[in-house]
Amino acid sequence: MITIISENIISEQKQQTFLEIVKQMIEYSTKENGCISYTLHQNTENPLYYCIIEQWEDEKAIQYHNNTAHFKTLVPQMRECRTEQRKANHFHSLDI
Repeated sequence: MITIISENIISEQKQQTFLEIVKQMIEYSTKENGCISYTLHQNTENPLYYCIIEQWEDEKAIQYHNNTAHFKTLVPQMRECRTEQRKANHFHSLDI
């Protein structure tokens, strides 16, 4: 399993737009083969700081996701809402 954590700082004026876009992304992405979960989290201290946490079965599922029409349409729209984005980090789960 691969987990992706994408941290986003959103413009206050575009917060509602961002939420609507992410809602669509979650709706489409969770229907994809290989998607385990796709959730949005809001920081408890800064309401403009969000993390999208995605879990995928494997790299093949991520590559498929990154090439879908909804990804190619919605991700640029999300970027327009950000004042800052940190690198989206990918993590492999460990069986220990």
